[in-house]
Amino acid sequence: MNYKFILVTFFIGLTTIGQSQEKLEENSAEFQYNKNKGKAYFYWGGNRAKYSKSDIEFKGKNYEFTLYDVNSKDRPKGWHIDYINPARMTIPQTNFRLGYYIHDNYQISFGVDHMKYVVIRPQNVRINGYINFDGTDGGDITYNGIYDNDIINLIDTKDTDGDPLFFQFEHTDGLNYINFEIARVDDLGEFFKWNPNKIQLNLIEGLGVGGLYPKTNATVIGKPRNDEFHWSGYGLSAKAGLNLTLFKNFMIQTELKGGFINMPWIKTTADGDSAKQKFWFIQHNITVGYVFQL
Repeated sequence: MNYKFILVTFFIGLTTIGQSQEKLEENSAEFQYNKNKGKAYFYWGGNRAKYSKSDIEFKGKNYEFTLYDVNSKDRPKGWHIDYINPARMTIPQTNFRLGYYIHDNYQISFGVDHMKYVVIRPQNVRINGYINFDGTDGGDITYNGIYDNDIINLIDTKDTDGDPLFFQFEHTDGLNYINFEIARVDDLGEFFKWNPNKIQLNLIEGLGVGGLYPKTNATVIGKPRNDEFHWSGYGLSAKAGLNLTLFKNFMIQTELKGGFINMPWIKTTADGDSAKQKFWFIQHNITVGYVFQL
């Protein structure tokens, strides 16, 4: 998605609408500032994400090792019909949220941040641990050995079947952060005496907590991947954003969201092998939605 274009359009539209507002008297019946209690909303949109380096520990039959300071990236889709195609909505990086105002200035919400996490290949990383396959347990004996702060290349080479020879690790269906949030909302239009029935510019600050429910695409030392959704850990987050609501119902919202993710129960193979990692993330979201009175 072209976020720069969206943000420029957002603020040009905001300025144009704001300048066209009639300067009404603050005690006029048309002014309904902070009359949000009892409203509900939902929104849908896309995101880009960045992640800190992560130590990833892998454990299974006949191997246990840790890769240190692993670099990763997201997997953006760009402008695409998949964002609104019901059959393919989970393919891009998306955000969905359903919320309710428990107070004129406070809302609670439930949502899914569908990010994507991909370990960059090739890259050189440090490795500690051991690999000791016997040739009959499904692992690649090429990498047998004891590792003590050695450097290993997470190569991008694949075998004749198209599978990675040593390593692939992705949460691409996706890094699903299913979370609850509480947020404060303040209408900045009060300071400009804009008519809130036509335009509201809301400042939003919130905190969130939730679980991680990824479908992890992992090939570790040639072993076949596990391909099931699973609860793998938890996340904590904070956000700040701007919400533009037009004619009381139609909203555009942009957010900057960051937090911490800890996943100690990642399933990597159908044999019960596992991994664990923790890292920081920052996410930029652009969404559109609808507000309504319950």
